[in-house]
Order: sequence, then C-alpha cells, then structure tokens
Amino acid sequence: MKTAAESTRDHTQLLRMTLAMADNRAYWSNVDPAIPKDRVAVAAFENRWFGDRSMPRIQRMAADLRNRYDAFPQALEVLHRWRPDDPTTIRNLCHWHLQLSDPMYRDFTANLLVERRLHPAPRIDRDATVRWLRDRVRDRWAVATLRKIARNLITAASEAGLCTAGKKERVPVYPSVSDAALTYLLYLLRQTRFEGTLLDNPYLISVGLTEGDLEKRVRRLDGVAFNRMGDLESFEWAYEDLKAWAEGALPQLKNV
Repeated sequence: MKTAAESTRDHTQLLRMTLAMADNRAYWSNVDPAIPKDRVAVAAFENRWFGDRSMPRIQRMAADLRNRYDAFPQALEVLHRWRPDDPTTIRNLCHWHLQLSDPMYRDFTANLLVERRLHPAPRIDRDATVRWLRDRVRDRWAVATLRKIARNLITAASEAGLCTAGKKERVPVYPSVSDAALTYLLYLLRQTRFEGTLLDNPYLISVGLTEGDLEKRVRRLDGVAFNRMGDLESFEWAYEDLKAWAEGALPQLKNV
C-alpha cells in the first residue's frame, strides 16, 4: 500500500537550504522517532548534529529536513540504520529526496535541465532559470525572490552532480548513480504516490536513466527483477517493501 506522496505545492525552502549533503546525512544519522518533533531542533543543537550553528538556524534546518524525510517514515528509518558512506550514493539519495519534497526542483532537474542538454550550446544560467520560474509562478513572488531561488536551484543541481561547477554558466551533465541508490529509489517509489511510472518518472529522467539504458541497469540489480515482452513490462520484487530490502540486502543492516 502506498503510504506517502511526492510534494506538489511550490514553496521557497530552497532559499534556506540547497542540497546540503553533509547536513542531510547528519539529520538521518541522528534523528530518532522517539524524539518529539518539537524537540528535534533542541536535540540537534545540544548534541551538535550540525556543528556550531545557532539555535535559530538549526530550527530552520530541522524544519526543512523534516519536509524532505519525515514524510517518508520508512525511508527515514532505513537511512537512520543504513547511514551510507559512499559519496555517490549519498548524493543520489539527497537529490531524490529533495525532488520528492520540492516540485520546483523536481521540474527544474527533470525538465529544464533536460531541455538545455539538447540545446546546441548546452548551458544553464540564472537568467534562463529566472525566466523559467517566472513562467511557472507568474507574479506570485518578487523578482528578487525568483533570482535567489534560481541561484539555489542551480547550486543544488550542481551539488547533485547534474551541472558542472562555475560562477555564471554551468553545463548540464548526468551524474553517476550507484546500484544501491537506484534499488532504494525503486522500492521507495513502489510505496509512494507520484506522477509517472516506475520506468518513466522525473527521478530517473533527471539522472539520465531512461528507456534501454534504464532497463539494462534495472536488470542487473539485486532485489528487483524486470522483464519486457513487447509492450508489457513486469517487475518482480524480492522483498515486501523498502525496509525489508534494506534488512535483507544491505550488509550494515543484516543480523542487526
């Protein structure tokens, strides 16, 4: 049964935090379901989850990270126990959870960046992103807000490995994707309401996994079997859900 859903309402949380991989990992490594939600920021401050940041800053960070992870409680439990240390896997997971929680970032990475990759001169900059945002939100937000969001969209995408580094223009690229992260995503999407299908969705499109290339990757994964006969596609799942996959397939969680 699907118990969670991707976010569909635009918001401005990217003004406060971009991909922030280290902070994401600190959150999922330390947060405990036993801690009341209104005490998470206090626990983070007292135990220095995020270093020496101030209490007001930590309160804002905790609220934003709750939006990315607490809406998917089984995923958060898995991440808390797994605590992956592979940089590629961490980058993939942070990217997909930001996509799940932020429809603007999801559309930016799966639509605008994909379009720019097909351009004769594949570049992305803040001005192009502001124009795209203005078409999306019309006059709901001030131009200054759009420019800040545009900057942070590009920054987050660069942190996720979707753009090259640069001060003004960036070149869209596709990142590496680990098998562990890809399997995690498929099991998470299986129990999440989202727009698209398991083989055609913004999460996979954004990292360049589509059609034949995607099918090849899926076929080599442990825990998932995929078959195609003509237009018919079928998945076979070795585990009941994301938690069962983690407990059965991840060395860190076996026999724990």
